[in-house]
Amino acid sequence: MRICGLEEQIHVIDNKVTVEEIIKDIVRTKEISDPFYIFDVGDLVDKIRIWQQKLPRVKPFYAVKCNDNSLVLETLAAFGTNFDCASKAEIKKVLDLGVNPSRIIFANPAKMTSHIKYAMSQCVDLTTFDNELELYKIKSIHPSCNLVIRIRCDATETQCPLGIKYGCDPLTEAPALMSLARDLGLSVVGVSFHVGSGCNEPAAFRRAIAASAAIFRLAQQLGFMNMYLLNIGGGFPGNKNTSLDKIADIVNDALNEWFPPNNGVTIIAEPGRFFVASAFTLSTKIHSIKKRSNDENHIMYFINDGVYGSFNSILYDHSVVVPKPLNDYPMSPISQSSIWGPTCDGLDQVVDLVNMPLMKMGDWITFEDMGAYTIPVASTFNGFPLPKVFAVANRSIWQKLKNLMPISEDHFTTVPIVATIKMVRSESSDDEEWDDNDLDYTRQYPCLHLKNSFSLPEA
Repeated sequence: MRICGLEEQIHVIDNKVTVEEIIKDIVRTKEISDPFYIFDVGDLVDKIRIWQQKLPRVKPFYAVKCNDNSLVLETLAAFGTNFDCASKAEIKKVLDLGVNPSRIIFANPAKMTSHIKYAMSQCVDLTTFDNELELYKIKSIHPSCNLVIRIRCDATETQCPLGIKYGCDPLTEAPALMSLARDLGLSVVGVSFHVGSGCNEPAAFRRAIAASAAIFRLAQQLGFMNMYLLNIGGGFPGNKNTSLDKIADIVNDALNEWFPPNNGVTIIAEPGRFFVASAFTLSTKIHSIKKRSNDENHIMYFINDGVYGSFNSILYDHSVVVPKPLNDYPMSPISQSSIWGPTCDGLDQVVDLVNMPLMKMGDWITFEDMGAYTIPVASTFNGFPLPKVFAVANRSIWQKLKNLMPISEDHFTTVPIVATIKMVRSESSDDEEWDDNDLDYTRQYPCLHLKNSFSLPEA
């Protein structure tokens, strides 16, 4: 069982306390100047419930690459969720939680040989393929592994298309690969596809399920008598104010048509963003402000996280983030604005154009829906730290989780987050440090209220 440090525990809160109120409490103490996440464990638990209700026949194998935060993985494991791993490190991270290897699919169609050897050594014996060389590698290294052929069936509109890299053509390539697998004496047990991450064309799932049914018929003709698995991949929306309903209706209807209940085929999927996107809210602090050189009415806000950190999802995942000032500015005029990250790279732009109230240095901007493809890909480029993650759960979630392995009572604390921050800061800070909270700059430099000019007074 993992031992949780002060910053890794889940903070128990009253049932009616909101994430916004928690962030305001943290900021109000002036104990933290770096960006930070609030991870709402209850949001994740609610997504597990919604999945079970909407897609009751589909077993989720969570895509670890989406967000590999330990508390995320432990919470999912506690509720019986399985895992989609793409590398040795991801497999190890899941196994270290005490998860049985039978709950893992090694869903990378082009694997390194050392990773195949590791999977074999850990009894992970379910993996995907989409090319000839992969079959020869598996035959040489892990010949008893159960194989799932990945076919290509792209949605016309996705947030992140994957077919250009993975998946064989179901008509022209799949038959030859299945024949080669048979000739090599390998065990093909199923079909997988991925319509694309962040799918905006639900009908793509129907096409892909129909194509998979054709591969099942081909497999039977080739003598594969143990075809028991259909993997419908990912692509499920996870942001606030999105719904699983349209995709679920199409998937359920298509499964009933081509893979009816009691036909012996297990249905799995690889959701990532669906589970975690809305569970994470990022808080960032304004550290600098300037007017755009060619437009004095345009305000440029510089915050302490950017595209090399949490907002890498803008580049990698094609996400569109929505800034929200933490506090209200009822009397402040609205101005055309842009938001920039802290690094020295001109590419480090978080938001190109947005209408914002006039804000000042030291104010905070929050971003919801920041749980998918943010934390695992972030770097410390230019020396800027990664945001800390503070997990919270209300008392009803605490009662549900505290005795579900690998979660235990030790994962929870009733100590307020603010007190934890103070303890950590006192333990780690030997020298006095200056930050934006140490001086009231706005009193010394009225220009930072954006009422007049932006030049600091002469010394």
